Amino acid sequence: MSLSAPTTIVFIVSAILAALAVIGTFMPIPFITENAFWVAVVAYVILACGNIFRGF
Repeated sequence: MSLSAPTTIVFIVSAILAALAVIGTFMPIPFITENAFWVAVVAYVILACGNIFRGF
C-alpha cells in the first residue's frame, strides 16, 4: 500500500473539523458540543482517506 499526501482542501477541511471538535469541548457550539468526539473521528477519517486514496 502506498500512501500519498492529501490535497490541500482535504487537509483544511480535516483541520477545521478537528479544531471545531476541540473548541466545542470548551465552548457551547450547538451541534458540535454534543458530538465533539464523533466530529474529531470524522475529521481524522477524512484525513486518512486523503492519505490512502490518490487524488482525493
